[in-house]
Amino acid sequence: MVEHETITREIERLGIVVIIPTYNNEKTLKRVLDGVLLYTPDVMVVNDGSTDTTSTILAEYPQVEVLTAAYNQGKGMALRKGIKRARDRHFEYAITIDSDGQHYPSDIPVFVDAIANATGPVLLIGSRNMRHDSVPRKSSFGNKFSNFWYWLETGIKLTDTQSGFRAYPLRAISQKFYTRKFEFEIEIIVRAAWRGVDVKNVPVGVLYDPDERVSHFRPFKDFTRISILNTALVFWTFFYILPRNFIRSFKKKRWSDFVRENILGSTDSPIKKALSIGLGVFMGIAPFWGFQTAITITLAVFLRLNKVLAFVFSNISFAPFIPVVIYASLLVGGLVYPSSSSFQLEGVSLDTIKSHLWQYIIGSFLLASGMAILIGVVSYFFIKFYRQKSVSSP
Repeated sequence: MVEHETITREIERLGIVVIIPTYNNEKTLKRVLDGVLLYTPDVMVVNDGSTDTTSTILAEYPQVEVLTAAYNQGKGMALRKGIKRARDRHFEYAITIDSDGQHYPSDIPVFVDAIANATGPVLLIGSRNMRHDSVPRKSSFGNKFSNFWYWLETGIKLTDTQSGFRAYPLRAISQKFYTRKFEFEIEIIVRAAWRGVDVKNVPVGVLYDPDERVSHFRPFKDFTRISILNTALVFWTFFYILPRNFIRSFKKKRWSDFVRENILGSTDSPIKKALSIGLGVFMGIAPFWGFQTAITITLAVFLRLNKVLAFVFSNISFAPFIPVVIYASLLVGGLVYPSSSSFQLEGVSLDTIKSHLWQYIIGSFLLASGMAILIGVVSYFFIKFYRQKSVSSP
């Protein structure tokens, strides 16, 4: 009892509320509620349109705030309602626990301790022992599948990304969400990581009792929703999040620091640096307007090249130099795809490209390839010479 009182005081100090979403879990709801109330009176239950005796059970707990939906809207919507209400009541953290009995309320102190020791906002996910005899194989496989996608989308390796036993830092997570069903629990943790929130696992117990537990996961529909969401998140990761993060970090560097650290001082081999520079030059000249940064960084990641060098040299087509690149592309393209028109540097414009589109496209790819090879080769010998000179210097 003393331990419970200590945890209760700590929960109050940290501004934590417990949210329990429920839908037709009459067999286990009471046990979960009783367990949670041992630690805190700050509990909210979101009744997501239950049609069993859930309302009767909740009537026995007048101290618990109940949010009721007129019809079943999905776990994501239930959590969104609970999180919004928790924010309105000015809580700092919301611990969510499923009402199907698979989680032990006695693990709440694990979350409280981790929050108390965190140096900044932290999103905690209870890591279940998925090797437990009671855990269905499909759940274990689904968790591994989800963990892989989460790593691909955020770069963070977790042991459990599907557990509903979590702690959300209410001020640090997104204010607006787009998903409504089970996929919400993926959206919120991915976007939290993108916002710089620390996302971690904490160990919790698990119990899958086939006689009590009621699962509302619909394998085909919900898996399809989750797959679509992961596809969108991966696309957004590589074409916006990675370039955004990279540009933010690069802006903090001075040009002299960049040359010293990334060109001369990097531990990458001369050939890797030269290939990175060549990739950047190619992407900077090739006709990928508007997508150069995203494609360059994505290719650098997949090819394991130097992302910084590739990004910097992809900006070879900066504003004052763009007419020169277009003019040169048209001239080179004219060698392969000739036209009767003659071009002047000062007369080059977007209209010129439109009227000689294929000549420009062919020429820009040829020019990009030639310049990438030329500058890449020159860079290779320069970097190699500098490295040998540095080694021979006393």
